[in-house]
Amino acid sequence: MAHVSRAARYPVLLHGFTGSAAAWGERLVDGLTGAGLTPVLVDLPGHGCEAERSDPAAFTLEAVLGHVARAGDWPTDLVGYSMGGRVALHFAAAFPERVRRLVLESASPGLASEEERAARRVADEALAFELIAGGIESFVDAWEAQPLFESRAALEAAVRARQRELRLRNDPEGLAAALRGLGAGALPSLWGRLAEIAVPTLLVVGALDAKFVAIAERMVRAMPDARVVEVPGAGHTVHLERSDGWLAAVTDFLG
Repeated sequence: MAHVSRAARYPVLLHGFTGSAAAWGERLVDGLTGAGLTPVLVDLPGHGCEAERSDPAAFTLEAVLGHVARAGDWPTDLVGYSMGGRVALHFAAAFPERVRRLVLESASPGLASEEERAARRVADEALAFELIAGGIESFVDAWEAQPLFESRAALEAAVRARQRELRLRNDPEGLAAALRGLGAGALPSLWGRLAEIAVPTLLVVGALDAKFVAIAERMVRAMPDARVVEVPGAGHTVHLERSDGWLAAVTDFLG
């Protein structure tokens, strides 16, 4: 597990699939630290410093929530991007007394029906097989080429190269285990429990990411204390594509 600080009430940050603690980037970490919010950066199982962990026991929901619990001094703020946002939402549902404020970037409560989750499990199993058979470089090429990430083309070349370098450091077996254990098909849906999650919540989405804008608008209607910030000019990876907009929204909310 990698982190910058373990200070009480400082935010714990959970990255997305194929990411790592380092993938948040120096600009964002420095921005949070400058605002008095030095972050605790967590490598989720199968990623970063945890890349070579492929034991299925490390990828159960209970194990992952325990992994997050050990990272912070609670109560504190919890921030999650994409897959990390889904994990963060499960953590807030399981341990509401530990989460002071919750920030979810481009995140979803999961797939609502068992039919959708079953179909996703089949798709993720095929993807995991391709990942192991084809190797990490081929997988990263295909992952980065998804329409979901088209807006990343506007990023500085150095930022894109750094993100790719970090993805390539991950281990195929570890990422495959994360797909099987932490994918949207594997984790239970929280759509039916959103009304129970009373933690003050900020939903951050990029204006160019129509799918997750719609998800955030649906979530905010179901949660007791949530608000949406839609960042102009950003797609799925708001914290990289428009880091200033992300920082303004998040530091204001957590501050």
